[in-house]
Amino acid sequence: MHEAINFIDLTVVNISFLFIVGFIGGLVSGFIGSGGAFVLTPGMMSLGVPANVAVASNMCHKFPKALVGAYKRFRYGQVDLKLGLLVAVFASIGVQVGIQLQHYILAKWGPAGSNLYVSLAFVVVLVVVGGYVFYDAWKLSTGSDSEGSTALAKRLQGIYLPPMIHLKAADVTISLWFIAPVGFATGMLAATIAVGGFIGVPGMIYVIGASGLVSSASELVVAFVMGLGGTVNWAFHGMVDIRLTLIILAGSLFGVQLGAIGTTYVKDHMIKIVMGSIMLIVAVSRALAVPEYLVQLNVLTLSETTVNVLVKTSFGIMCFALSVGAVIILGSMWKAVRASSAAAAEKTPASAEVTVN
Repeated sequence: MHEAINFIDLTVVNISFLFIVGFIGGLVSGFIGSGGAFVLTPGMMSLGVPANVAVASNMCHKFPKALVGAYKRFRYGQVDLKLGLLVAVFASIGVQVGIQLQHYILAKWGPAGSNLYVSLAFVVVLVVVGGYVFYDAWKLSTGSDSEGSTALAKRLQGIYLPPMIHLKAADVTISLWFIAPVGFATGMLAATIAVGGFIGVPGMIYVIGASGLVSSASELVVAFVMGLGGTVNWAFHGMVDIRLTLIILAGSLFGVQLGAIGTTYVKDHMIKIVMGSIMLIVAVSRALAVPEYLVQLNVLTLSETTVNVLVKTSFGIMCFALSVGAVIILGSMWKAVRASSAAAAEKTPASAEVTVN
């Protein structure tokens, strides 16, 4: 029999924090295409929400938010619907496998084991993926590399392994068998740690060969499909805290539209800079939370004071990560809008002078 799950009390401070987390998570989601879970799940866990509840509630809020973002970016012509749906099919399979793995860990080691698993998974995946994405973004921003398919993607596109799929918006033709693992990994991680986008988006960029803009937009389609299916499964096991879902959703619906608009004003490599920066900061936050769970499992011995310091530091860095994400996105948008306005202002006098002459 599973250990009972305790839902947190919703104080004014907790509600306010969750709303802000939701807004920034939505901002990040609309901007980079991820469901924002690598911000939202640690944010909820920082308040003491059990890992399984954080994952389930996050997935529940994801699909309506992803629908809004996908529709918004579809209107901008950034979504490759075929790519999104194909990845979503395999992601849905991965979601079901991942949920079963979470149930096994909770049954065997309890909430502390589940929290430890989610935190360690966050640290490993965020450091590996975030580090590579940030390095790639740095190369693009300094002009030492050019935007386009990576060497791996080009090699895979050259392999004829039927069925071959042509992705119109992404301008890519590749075997379905190379799309499948990207989708499965996305769904697997989404179900186990509520994070699929920062695997799905890099996967579409570096494995399939789509641009960062198309990948980030198409992943919102994936997030909607697998979020809906995963929510139904988690709800049957009583893991969804609808209160958290509604609060986060309220904040994220504002953020996701603003983030989607931001993609039309910034260069493609900026999407990677935002993704990589936030991932690495959140990884540090989760790493500092690991000792607390090891103490609860009697694997590590630390004083209560030390544990409290680590927990508070972890929470502080989590807040810093949220701030960094918001500043980078909003700052990039503001800079791009000012540059656009300045360029328009320069053209106006020139036009007027031609008219006078």
